[in-house]
Amino acid sequence: MSTAGTIAINQSEIIYAPGTSDAEIEAAAIAASRRHRLLVLAWRLGILAALLSLWEGAARSGVIDAFFYSYPTAIAARLCELIVEGTDEASLWYHLWLTMEEAIIGFFTGSALGIVCGVALGRNKLAADIFAPYIKTLNAIPRVVLAPIFILLLGFGLWSKVALAFVMVFFVVFSNAFQGVREADRAMIANAQILGAKPWAVTTAVIIPSAMSWIFASLHISFSFAIVGAIVGEFVGARYGIGFLIQEARGVHDTAAMYAAIVLIVIVVLTAEWVMTRIENRLARWRPPPTQGH
Repeated sequence: MSTAGTIAINQSEIIYAPGTSDAEIEAAAIAASRRHRLLVLAWRLGILAALLSLWEGAARSGVIDAFFYSYPTAIAARLCELIVEGTDEASLWYHLWLTMEEAIIGFFTGSALGIVCGVALGRNKLAADIFAPYIKTLNAIPRVVLAPIFILLLGFGLWSKVALAFVMVFFVVFSNAFQGVREADRAMIANAQILGAKPWAVTTAVIIPSAMSWIFASLHISFSFAIVGAIVGEFVGARYGIGFLIQEARGVHDTAAMYAAIVLIVIVVLTAEWVMTRIENRLARWRPPPTQGH
């Protein structure tokens, strides 16, 4: 049994009566956390419903032009139609799969090389100083303008879109991995070296775990960049894919189909974000949970 005390839940203090047991305090904390999650979910759904209702009402009442902005029910109906009937070229799932294939290959190759290069240059100051101007020059090039060049070099097929997705991802991951290595705790590195750890052991056991937060922060946004790269490549030249579908819908002024394709991509990206968060939580169980506020 514990004496009267307080426990912080979401930065607010709850005062317990004398004799409150630890089990009761823990149960109260769990209940408060559950109420917080339900409150957050209710607010999110409420805001989404309000925004969609305003959009629907504004379009149907003529406040905004439905020809350009469409409205949620029309977009939902068009999405269902695309799911069932597909397009003249192929099924919706084939378009989606092709875009996802381009984005996934670009994401994994760009992330892997970005992490390796970021860690390697972060650990080697001489190499970092030598290659710094070249990296800055390449990073200064707007990635989307490379789409015509990649299509010229690699053709209209898969690999030109993969190349664009790759460069969209690489520099984001590289920058975060490089900075994460530079921000590693010098005291921990020194302690490992005093204990006789070799440079490779220091890198794998101290540096990389220390930089994981930086790396995962970049990975969370990099998949959406990979999708952007694949779609921009399809805008420039493709016969299939979500980018092609959006371009085709724009050509015939089918705004509902354009928004439906965007909604589909948003769902895919949010799903990938959820999967990545679960993976991060498993790989970084040692980190303390983030402090939550109201």
